[in-house]
Amino acid sequence: MTLAGPRTETRGALVNTTPVTTPDVEDGRLMTRRGWWLVVLNFLIPGSAQAVAGSRRLGKVGLGATLVLWTLAVIAVATLLLWRHGFVSIVSHGVTLFVLAILAAAYAILWVVLSLDTLRLVRLVRTQAPKRFFIGLLAILLTVVQAAFGFFATSSLFTAAATSSDLFGRGAPVVPPSDGYYNVLLLGADSGDGRDSMRFDSISVISINADTGAVTITGIPRDLQHAPFSEGSPMLADYPNGYFEGRSDPSCGWDSGVNQLTNAVSACREDGGASIYPDAERQGSTPAIEATKDLAEGLLGIEIPYYVSIDMHGFAALIDALGGVDIDVAERLPEGPGPAYDGQPADEWATGWIEAGPQRMDGETALWYARSRYTTSDWDRMQRQRILQQAVLDQVTPQNLLTRFQDVASAGTDVITTDVPQGLVSTFLDLAVASRDHEMASLELTPDAGVDQEWPDAAQVHELVRGALHPESDSSDE
Repeated sequence: MTLAGPRTETRGALVNTTPVTTPDVEDGRLMTRRGWWLVVLNFLIPGSAQAVAGSRRLGKVGLGATLVLWTLAVIAVATLLLWRHGFVSIVSHGVTLFVLAILAAAYAILWVVLSLDTLRLVRLVRTQAPKRFFIGLLAILLTVVQAAFGFFATSSLFTAAATSSDLFGRGAPVVPPSDGYYNVLLLGADSGDGRDSMRFDSISVISINADTGAVTITGIPRDLQHAPFSEGSPMLADYPNGYFEGRSDPSCGWDSGVNQLTNAVSACREDGGASIYPDAERQGSTPAIEATKDLAEGLLGIEIPYYVSIDMHGFAALIDALGGVDIDVAERLPEGPGPAYDGQPADEWATGWIEAGPQRMDGETALWYARSRYTTSDWDRMQRQRILQQAVLDQVTPQNLLTRFQDVASAGTDVITTDVPQGLVSTFLDLAVASRDHEMASLELTPDAGVDQEWPDAAQVHELVRGALHPESDSSDE
């Protein structure tokens, strides 16, 4: 298709008469071709239509902004390919995301303004019917696409900035990996009906290999008793020989189970444990969580500087935001609060059933799958929690996050708290990508692993953990 036009001479000077810049408005065929070109040019190179057909000042602004955007995109891609860690570190910061959101909003508005101005430059009334209708329709459709894309990009960036600030605004100090691993305490917190405080019904430690991203999850039974605290823990003053030994306070409703530690630290102390862990709140944690960290460190024999806590009441919303999870259910499980008396058949109290076999679970069903312990043991429950954790991780793909980002981010900030510092976010994101090349390993500190649930042998547990995290060491020692 050519839009070449005639050149005429006026009083010795050459005046270019082109169908784009100075068209013959009486030539409907020429004006129609010109209209198609201007609409497409504006979409592909915002500002180009104004540069060639009038509104030169606006065209310079549009082309300048487009050139800057393309330059930034090229730099970003090059940085991602050559220095991925630095790229992730920069773009995952809340301030960077906020600035990018402002720039995206400004460019989106400019793009829409350019599109509307392009429609003016087309001069639809001078184009041929019925083609003028389709030119106008294409211009409107492309403008809608531009506006929708700009809105999605801007709102996603603002959401990401707010999420980053909310989750990582406060955090513990950045520490290097310990013995080759980043260890994070993962807590499933539940403040359900009939409870006098928040308790950690799911307690595990995620160990992430700092080189390969391989993940090992160590599960700590919630009712494990007399676990030791780590060396240097302020809890040793009250419990030098393990949590709860020789101490009790029935009026406060706590015993020696690990998940009762929150009562001993927070609920049963007038200051809520602030005198024991004075820096907890400033770092985005709580005294109960810090005490649980110390207990997990003493029991497992590893350093655990960070935690992630998930409110189980809101966990269902996060799963729904991800679009559900796929789980192969090993045996039929009841849903519901449990029997009114010992021995009551499940059929009499269950509000529903999770059938055996492959299931696509929504959030509520997945929560019952992880919680249900009637007709099964606590050890079975722990295993199901690991299966659910893996299923959720399988759903966290770049494609899924892109299409469901708003819902996932909103649900995440409602149910997740952590003291992981902003400075480690990029590192953890890199390792999360690398972890997909490895199968997640797990170690459950249950009787099946030989762990006494009333008086656990810390030295034995340390060996189990070392063998799980460094299997090559065990093989070399033999």
